Amino acid sequence: MFVGTGIIELFMADSSSLKEKRGILSRILKRTQNEFNVSIAEVGANDHWKKALIGFAVVGNDKQYINGKIDHILNFIEGLHLAEVVNAKFEIEGISALLSAGDYEEDKYG
Repeated sequence: MFVGTGIIELFMADSSSLKEKRGILSRILKRTQNEFNVSIAEVGANDHWKKALIGFAVVGNDKQYINGKIDHILNFIEGLHLAEVVNAKFEIEGISALLSAGDYEEDKYG
């Protein structure tokens, strides 16, 4: 299993208040979540009305698939033209066989 996580720093030039920022950010988050079925949320810069930090996570069983999906997410957010992507950092981590056949009590579940 592979988990891809990332943080994207956005700059919203058209935002002149926190209310406008929340509206722009809400559209970005909802559209991205609907398009890619990804967990995504604002994770920082909450009180800045021109800047936002959003974090996301993607899970899958193929590292190349996760890498491609992250690239598509970044391109999608840039393509919305609602905010400028200033910086983006991501990492993909492999998690191997956390659950093996002997990790649970058979009497309890079976």
